[in-house]
Amino acid sequence: MAPASLSVDTGRPAAAAAAPSLAMAPADAQRQTKREPKRDYKGFVAGVFSGIAKLTVGHPFDTVKVRLQTTGASRFSGPLQCVAQTVRHEGLRGLYKGATPPLVGWMFMDSVMLGSLTVYRRLMAQHVFGASSWAPGAGDGRFPLSSSTPSSPSTASPAAAASPTHLPPLGHGLAGVLAGATVSFIAAPVEHVKARLQIQYAALKSQRLYSGPLDCLARIYAHHGLRGVYHGLGATLLFRAFFFFWWSSYDVLSRALRRHTHLGAPAINFWAGGLSAQVFWLTSYPSDLVKQRIMADPLGGGLGDGTRRFPRWRDAAVAVYRESGWRGYWRGFLPCFLRAFPANAVALVAFEGVMRTLP
Repeated sequence: MAPASLSVDTGRPAAAAAAPSLAMAPADAQRQTKREPKRDYKGFVAGVFSGIAKLTVGHPFDTVKVRLQTTGASRFSGPLQCVAQTVRHEGLRGLYKGATPPLVGWMFMDSVMLGSLTVYRRLMAQHVFGASSWAPGAGDGRFPLSSSTPSSPSTASPAAAASPTHLPPLGHGLAGVLAGATVSFIAAPVEHVKARLQIQYAALKSQRLYSGPLDCLARIYAHHGLRGVYHGLGATLLFRAFFFFWWSSYDVLSRALRRHTHLGAPAINFWAGGLSAQVFWLTSYPSDLVKQRIMADPLGGGLGDGTRRFPRWRDAAVAVYRESGWRGYWRGFLPCFLRAFPANAVALVAFEGVMRTLP
């Protein structure tokens, strides 16, 4: 307060007297941000609703993708034939085969992934980039797209609103990588069990190796222990490192839609969520295909599921190339790409909507 009182005593104009305090406004806003309640719980709660929405819309596409990824062209010539044969021999329920693990798993995984993403965004904003806002697409002050920032730009001081204090795309991308690594320790066993159930083609349960997810998990643990349950963890961590492109592009797209359209927050969440998910799959799909090959590979031993082919990630990657060349890394991409938009668009509308609703 000393500079302000000195300026009044010397007869300087009021605007000049106020200048030092305005110059300090961004720092003051950042200190105010740190005093606000963090409300980190909101991301974890909202993530549950994201997982439910994602499974409902996306699982049939995922079943087709996994079956194409783990078989040769001799069984399915493409996604349409895969859908037709699955429905003909197994009914519509065949498209939701293996849905129980991801129903529980995606609720839990999206809760952990999106909850930790919210926390990592905040930590990146406060401790790395010195930003006061970490909501995706923040920066133009129209309206909050989510409640992951403690204050709306419209309520900030004029100097704080004019300052570039939002988390940049790089920060969102790095937060995505950390969130991907965090959730991988939950995702790996869930996706492992799901992959093994999805490649059971027998219509009768009596002809399948596993009667369900719990039976699959119990058998793997009985013969291969915790290491068997976490088979494919390294491939899962590598795949989810590409979350960098998902969450950085989500921020870029959200900001662009806010600036150049008159869409409301849910519509922006929908379009940015769907398009950013497609960016993610365009960059990450080959690593996902190799991951699926590893997870569907027989574990051998007392499990009685065959002989193991891929003891290392490199072995699976080389095998794909030897079988089909570079095109082999993109087998099953179409159903995955088609699934990415609706499943993730709906999921992020649900997530951001719940984030805005929670206190």
